[in-house]
Amino acid sequence: MENDGGEGSSFIVSIIENRAKEVGLAAFDLRSASLHLSQYIETSSSYQNTKTLLHFYDPIVIIVPPNKSASNSTSTVAELVDRFYGSVKKAVLARGCFDDTKGAILIKNLAAKDPSALGLDTYYKQYYLCLAAAAAALKWTEAEKGVVVTNHSLSVTFNGSFDHMNIDATSVQNLEIIEPFHSALLGTSNKKRSLFHMLKTTKTIGGTRLLRANLLQPLKDIETINARLDCLLFFALCQVLRKFPKETDRVLCHFCFKSKKVKIEALSADRAKKSQVLVSSVILLKTALDALPLLSKALKDAKSSLLSNIYKSVCENEKYDLIKKRIEEIIDEDVLHARVPFVACTQQCFAVKAGIDGLLDISRRSFCETSEAIHNLANNYREDFKLPNLKLTFKNRQGFHFVIPQKNIQGKLPSKFIQVVKHGNSIHCSTLELASLNARNKSAAAECYTRTEVCLEELMDAIRENVSALTLLAEILCLLDMIVNSFAHMISTKPVDQYTRPEFTENGPMAIDSGRHPILESIHNDFVANNLFLSEASNMVIVTGPNMSGKSTYLQQVCLIVILAQVGCYVPVRFSTLRVVDRVFTRMGAVDNLESNSSTFMTEMKETAFIMQNVSHRSLIVMDELGRATSSSDGLAIAWSCCEHLLSLKAYTIFATHMENISELATMYPNVKILHFHVDLKNNHLEFKFQLKEGPKHIPHYGLLLAEVAGLPSSVIETARMITARISEKEKKRMEVNCLQNHSIQRAYHVAQRLLCLKYSNQDEDTIRQALQNLKEYCVKQKL
Repeated sequence: MENDGGEGSSFIVSIIENRAKEVGLAAFDLRSASLHLSQYIETSSSYQNTKTLLHFYDPIVIIVPPNKSASNSTSTVAELVDRFYGSVKKAVLARGCFDDTKGAILIKNLAAKDPSALGLDTYYKQYYLCLAAAAAALKWTEAEKGVVVTNHSLSVTFNGSFDHMNIDATSVQNLEIIEPFHSALLGTSNKKRSLFHMLKTTKTIGGTRLLRANLLQPLKDIETINARLDCLLFFALCQVLRKFPKETDRVLCHFCFKSKKVKIEALSADRAKKSQVLVSSVILLKTALDALPLLSKALKDAKSSLLSNIYKSVCENEKYDLIKKRIEEIIDEDVLHARVPFVACTQQCFAVKAGIDGLLDISRRSFCETSEAIHNLANNYREDFKLPNLKLTFKNRQGFHFVIPQKNIQGKLPSKFIQVVKHGNSIHCSTLELASLNARNKSAAAECYTRTEVCLEELMDAIRENVSALTLLAEILCLLDMIVNSFAHMISTKPVDQYTRPEFTENGPMAIDSGRHPILESIHNDFVANNLFLSEASNMVIVTGPNMSGKSTYLQQVCLIVILAQVGCYVPVRFSTLRVVDRVFTRMGAVDNLESNSSTFMTEMKETAFIMQNVSHRSLIVMDELGRATSSSDGLAIAWSCCEHLLSLKAYTIFATHMENISELATMYPNVKILHFHVDLKNNHLEFKFQLKEGPKHIPHYGLLLAEVAGLPSSVIETARMITARISEKEKKRMEVNCLQNHSIQRAYHVAQRLLCLKYSNQDEDTIRQALQNLKEYCVKQKL
């Protein structure tokens, strides 16, 4: 649609829930003519799953039914929208508009694929909520936008988020995936510090949107991930993709949507504008189809499975030739998509071949005559007023106007010039003669657009018959733009072997050798790389170290590496093998939530409760300083019990803490590993190395050292030293007892971990046999 350009969202989201906290959501994309349906049970009282989806779609409108909540304090989706999405337009439709039966019929008629392929045919009654939401979204679009969807043109996906990694809205913020922390305070120049802005070198708007969507919902299918990774070194596509207009995906709207019938005499400026956009779309489509042979040539010998599939589905598809032939019958062969406003306007007026419509030919003559008169007028003014540098410029909304460099004006500007506006070092202005010619020129152009639309009616119907092929082409161009112009471009700008290809296993370990933070390494040239190893036999890592030693950065780094890998991009490591992650959970930062009247500790507990309720055995959990916002005893107890709960699962957990008592878990549970960030203590000063090392390390009174630097009185510091010395002595004795009691179990788990690594190893048979023999000798020596 004409008002849905740009990189911003174009989603209309409709939401409805039942009394059992089951939510149905339909997200209708006006730009790409796609409908995404989701139905799920909301496990969190704060509607975390719904917040995550709303953050993903970033809607321009949210449609909800009237709020008829019970008199008790239970919150509803409508209240969630009011509280957290006040800046988004909210539309309340009667409950009768949320009709699941009508939704099912609409999807059956409008979907490009048969509903049975989506699973909606079989499970219609089970997924009634999302169908009801779909009916409301389509009804609102028809009423507000004045369009109806063409039959069998709508791309429909059902529960698409379940096929991807799930990252909740809080984790998206904590990991700085889309926006950096405090971006509003630090200004737009800080935006390079988010993962999205680091990768945003895509050339098309659709590619940029697809990149954002992939970062928020990375892939889970190993075959699809590897297919993308196979394409990253195929740089020949870069030049070819430049031949396609950057708005190619937008043209789909004008073939998937039909305007409601309007009387011919109601030819307003708005109608002319819509006609112009339609003509522009046909020209843009012609330009894209003209570039297809270049894409075919580049992909013909590609060995990647993804690129060869693209070649078969697009380059060998006869539908594109049929559409191109139909376009060539009506559209002039010299017409191309243009960005310069007046050139684009002229191309649109002369898009249809001469002789097809008599009234169009008359309108064109009028357009040419007024355009020529305007240029002659400019020449006359240059001579009459001795303004050789007077420029004639054209803007779509304003039309023609003059631009005069201020240095060329001697004294006062002649009174003939009106609407004088200073703009930098230039003066923008017009005259009565120009304004009159401008109006005539605009009227002639509007008539050209309207007559051209009449000429294109049959062509539009023919194109709509093959709209599914155009949808496929737009999706492929967006995908190639993301892979080539973002992922591959990033690799090409880094030193050799700085980014490497990740390997994946279904149930193997997560091993990262010399991992670096993808965002911070571009800011700090001397960034220190660190390792990680997690497996079923060692599924929890506890990271200790003083404040500012690098714990939070390390947690963020691991998550970003996993996300980059699962979108199909190389990662900043020397080597990595990863188990596919289905959900990423983070508990980081400490801030009060004033909107929901939650203290730091309450916010912390709500986030932790969400993790505990939704974690699966394939999740990745990172927790930073859990329990520090309440009393030390309660904080330790909560942190300890949360760790024990997570240890009972197969999920991989990284837990950063200042609480040295938590390290005792490693003496009791063999699947816990302790790591610390190395810090040198010299002359009562901490020297941070940012290097992760194995085992615990007690740095005496580092909190007191930092407090002393901050300026606390020396008497307070001395008293604190005496108190902490007595506490530390008791803790040390208890640690020694636990180590002795659990030493044999620790060694047995060490052997189990080695066996798991060998199970998923890519080494040859002889190497594995030798490793098993060495392990056997170790067991005999240790009497296991």
